[in-house]
Amino acid sequence: MAEILGTEHRDPHHFLGMHQQDGIYYINAYKPSAYKMEVLDLSNNKQIKMTHVNGGGIFTAVVGEAPITYKLKIVESSGYEWETYDAYSYDPIIQELDMYLFGNGTHYEIYKKLGAHLMTINGVLGVQFAVWAPNAKRVSVIGDFCGWDGRVYPLRNVENSGIYEIFIPGLVENEKYKFEIKTQENYILEKSDPYANYAEFRPNTASVVTNLEGYEWQDDAYKERKASMDVLNQPINVYEVHLGSWKKSEGEPGYMNYRDIAEELIGYVKEMGYTHIELMPIAEHPFDGSWGYQVTGYFAPTSRFGTPKDFMYFVDRCHQNNIGVILDWVPAHFPKDAHGLVNFDGTALYEHDDPRKGEHPHWGTMIFNYGRNEVNNFLIANAFYWINEFHIDGLRVDAVASMLYLDYGKDYGEWIPNPHGGRENYDAIDFFKHLNSILYKDHPDLLMIAEESTSWPGVSRPTNYGGLGFGLKWNMGWMNDFLRYLSFDPIHRQFHHNDLTFSMVYAFTENFALVLSHDEVVHGK
Repeated sequence: MAEILGTEHRDPHHFLGMHQQDGIYYINAYKPSAYKMEVLDLSNNKQIKMTHVNGGGIFTAVVGEAPITYKLKIVESSGYEWETYDAYSYDPIIQELDMYLFGNGTHYEIYKKLGAHLMTINGVLGVQFAVWAPNAKRVSVIGDFCGWDGRVYPLRNVENSGIYEIFIPGLVENEKYKFEIKTQENYILEKSDPYANYAEFRPNTASVVTNLEGYEWQDDAYKERKASMDVLNQPINVYEVHLGSWKKSEGEPGYMNYRDIAEELIGYVKEMGYTHIELMPIAEHPFDGSWGYQVTGYFAPTSRFGTPKDFMYFVDRCHQNNIGVILDWVPAHFPKDAHGLVNFDGTALYEHDDPRKGEHPHWGTMIFNYGRNEVNNFLIANAFYWINEFHIDGLRVDAVASMLYLDYGKDYGEWIPNPHGGRENYDAIDFFKHLNSILYKDHPDLLMIAEESTSWPGVSRPTNYGGLGFGLKWNMGWMNDFLRYLSFDPIHRQFHHNDLTFSMVYAFTENFALVLSHDEVVHGK
C-alpha cells in the first residue's frame, strides 16, 4: 500500500483490481481525486460501497465468494461522478514470447505490442499502452483522461521484463498521452511514446492515439508488377523532395496535406520522367530546420502534413501512378530533446552511457547503442513498420559512415577503439547485416540504399558474401568529381576529363547510384 501511495509500485495490478484470499473476493482501487467510490456489480446487478482505507485515495470492498464483472463508480469532492471499467482487472497483453523475441532483438512486429493500440477486450473498447523502460522505478501513462496526473494509471512491469503495460478501458482515438517515468533518483520525466504512430503538431510534444487499420489500399496492381521485376536491373530515376518546402500552402503554418501534395507532386514527377520519389525524413521531428534528420517519433509520420492515413493515401496514389516511394531513414543518431529517447528511463537506454561512444560532438546528437538487442529491435522493427504498414518501396539509410566508424567526426580522445584497437564499429556492422538480410528475406523487391561516403568495402555485397547487404550505395566520389568538372570554365574542361572518367575505375566494386542531392544544394556545391 505504501508503494502505491508513494507511486513506486512496479506491479500495481498485484494490489489493485479484484483478488481472492481464503475463498473471499475483494476489490482494491486507487483514485487520488475520489471522495467516495462504489463497485457496480454487473453480474448480480447491485452496488457495493467501498471503504476509504486511509484517506489517501485507496478504496476497498468485499464482493463475495465468486468473481464478478464490475465497474467502478467514482465520486469526486466537486460532486462530479463517473463510471468506468477497472483498468487493473485485465490480464497482460504482452506475452512470454513477445518478451523473449524482444530480448533477442528479433521481434520484427514489436510495434504491434509496444506503443498505444486501440482494442476491444471482453467487449470493452479501450487503449493498451506499453513501453520499454527497464531501469525506471515507476512508469505511468498520463493525458487529458487523467488530468495529466501520474498517480492515476501506473503500469505494471510484466514479469520484470522491463516492459510496462496497462489497458485503460473507455479511451478512444485521438487521446493525447505521454509516459511519466520516475527514475531511481526520484526524478520525474515526461516522455513521448517511442512507438507512437501519431504525435501532436510541434511545438507540442504529446503522442496521440490513432488507428492504422481501415485504410483500403488500391495498389495491388503496382505491387504485383514490382514483384515480377528485378529491381536492381531496372532503370530508376529518383526525385528527392522535402515535403515542407517543395510547395507551401497559403497562411500559417504553410504546410500542405499529404493528400494535396500527392495530387500536385505526382503530376510533376511523371512529367519529368522520374520513376521514384525519395522523401527526406517524414518521421516526427521537433525542429523544422533539421529537415527531419533529428527524429523523436520513429513510428509517426509527421503531423505537419496530416494523419498516418493521409500519408497512406500519398503512397497509394504514387503507386497507382506507377511511382515508387523511398524514405530517407535515420538510424544513425537522435536528438537530445527532453521528451525524446535520450536518458529515457533515467539511464542511457537507447544510447551509450559514455559520451565518447554515445554522442556526435559535431552534430550535437546521440548515437544509438547497436550492441543492445532491444535497441536494434526498435530500429529493425521500424524499418518493417514503414514497409509493411505504409507500403514503402525502399529506404535510403542516412549517415552510414558515421555508424561504421567509431571516430567519425571526432578528434583524438573523443572516441573509444573497438576490442582490437581499431575504429570499426562491430556492433553497427552486425546491425546492418541483420537489418538487410531479414528485410531482403521478407521483401526481395525492396530497395535498401546506403549513403556511405567512404570506401568501406562490400557495402552493397550480400551478407552471405561478407558484405553489409545493401542493394545500392550512393556514389559520393562520382558526385564530387562531376561537380568539380562542371566548376571549371568550359574552355578549361579539356584538361580535367579525368574527373569524368575516374569513377569508372571503381564503378563495378559496388552497385552504385549516381546522386545529386540536397547536401550538394545546401553546401553550395
